[in-house]
Amino acid sequence: MTFVHVAIHQVTHICPANPEPHVVDTRRVIVALIPGGPCRQPINVRLNDVTVPVACGRRLPTDRQCPACKVIVIQDRDVIITHLGYEGPQHLAPRTAA
Repeated sequence: MTFVHVAIHQVTHICPANPEPHVVDTRRVIVALIPGGPCRQPINVRLNDVTVPVACGRRLPTDRQCPACKVIVIQDRDVIITHLGYEGPQHLAPRTAA
């Protein structure tokens, strides 16, 4: 199995349209990639009178692929959040208690 480890980073802000903090950008970054190796059940495909072996991961649905061709995506439990604060015209900025 090929494992793809993904980290998530979200950017939030507050604006005049929505005074509650909300997500404005989400980025996903591949942190690690562990390949599963060569295909264990290649499929023979005929191409111009020549038979060529092709990995089953390129031709078959996921439930029929060999273990080496399957891809599993692992998402980080911890999501990195960056809060930008208020973004908008200053005369519409929310008042803060002093």
